[in-house]
Amino acid sequence: MMNSRLVAAVLATVLLSACATRPVLESETRTTSAGPTGVRIVPERFVSAESPEDELDSLATWPTENGATWLIASAKSTHRLAVYDADSGQRLRTVGAKGQAPGQFKRPNGLTVFGDHLFVVERDNHRVQVLRLPDFAPVGSFGDVELRSPYGVWINELAPGELEAYITDSFMYGDKYDQVPALTELDQRVRRYKIHFDDGDAMRSEYVGSFGDTTEDAALRVVESIAGDPANDRLLIADEDDRHLSTLREYTLAGRYTGRRLPDRSFDAQAEGVALWSCPNGAGYWIAVDQLMPRTIFHVFDRVTLVPQGSFSGEVTAHTDGIALHAAGTTAFPTGALYAVHDDRSVTAFDLGDIARSLQLQSGCLN
Repeated sequence: MMNSRLVAAVLATVLLSACATRPVLESETRTTSAGPTGVRIVPERFVSAESPEDELDSLATWPTENGATWLIASAKSTHRLAVYDADSGQRLRTVGAKGQAPGQFKRPNGLTVFGDHLFVVERDNHRVQVLRLPDFAPVGSFGDVELRSPYGVWINELAPGELEAYITDSFMYGDKYDQVPALTELDQRVRRYKIHFDDGDAMRSEYVGSFGDTTEDAALRVVESIAGDPANDRLLIADEDDRHLSTLREYTLAGRYTGRRLPDRSFDAQAEGVALWSCPNGAGYWIAVDQLMPRTIFHVFDRVTLVPQGSFSGEVTAHTDGIALHAAGTTAFPTGALYAVHDDRSVTAFDLGDIARSLQLQSGCLN
C-alpha cells in the first residue's frame, strides 16, 4: 500500500569515526556562464567511508518507519545495493548479489523510491526490478523485452496504484560500445511503462512506447539521468555526449521535445544527475550535476523558467554521477539534504539550508 508520508518525502526523487575526513579548502568564487554569482563553496556535512570496489552510481532516499532515513546507492561493479544512514553517512548494510534471480542484480544503475517500492534499473539484466522496503523483498520486474541498455528512471503517479515509469535506454554500437546509433534509432532513447499495483502488492506492467528527437541538432545521443515535474508538464533529460553537446533537454510528459535546452555553456563537462527541489506555491529549483574534476559543480535553475540561479561545489565532492534530493527534514538535516556520489567511491551530503543561504535562494523552500 502507498504511504502518503513516504510519497511526500520522495517527491521533494555528526560525522562518524568511520567517515572520511578532508582538509577544508579556502572559499573561492569562479566565474561561470551557468549563473551570475559564480561558483560558491558549500561544505559537505559528511563524506562517507570509501568503497572504491563498488563503483557507486545512483542514489535514492527512504524514510523508515522508526523515524530514520536511508540513503540507498547502486553499486555497479559489485552488483548490489549499499544502504547508508542518511543523517551520518554510516554504511548500514548491503543488499543483493550478482545474478538474474529476483533480488539479484547485474550492473544496477538508476534508482528511485515511490512509497514503499524501490525501482532498480539493471543495465546488464535489461530490466527494472521492483523491491518492497524495508526488507527489499522482490515484487516483480518489467522491461526485459524492450530494454537494451537501460540507465535512468523517473516515476510519475497517474492515479492511486497506477504509475508511469520513464526509463532511459542508452544502447550503443561498435567494438568499444561508444558508437551512437543512427539518428533514426534515437526515437528509442526513453521508454515508457504503465505500472499497476493491485491489492496484496501484486504488480502488472504495460509497455506504452518510446520517444526521442531524431534531428541532427537535438537528438538524445547518450542518455542516463532523467527527472520530471508534472506541475509544469516537464521532463529534463541529460544528454552526456560532450562530443556533440552535453546538456539537459526539455520534453513534455507525453514525450514531445519542446525545442528547449538549458542555456549554452551551462556545462563544462558531462551533464549528469538532475533533481527537482519542489517548494510551496509552485516555486522551486532544479539542481543539475556538471561532472567535473577535481570537484563537481552543481548548477541551480529556476523550476518554472529554467533561468540559472547560481552554482556551487563542495570541498570534496568530485566526478559525480547520481544525486538525490530529500526535502523532508531529518534529525541531522532539519531543512532537508542533497546527497551526491563522490568519485564512484563514497557518498556525500549537503544541507539544503546551506545551499539556500549561499546562493540566496527562497527561504520559503526550507521546511
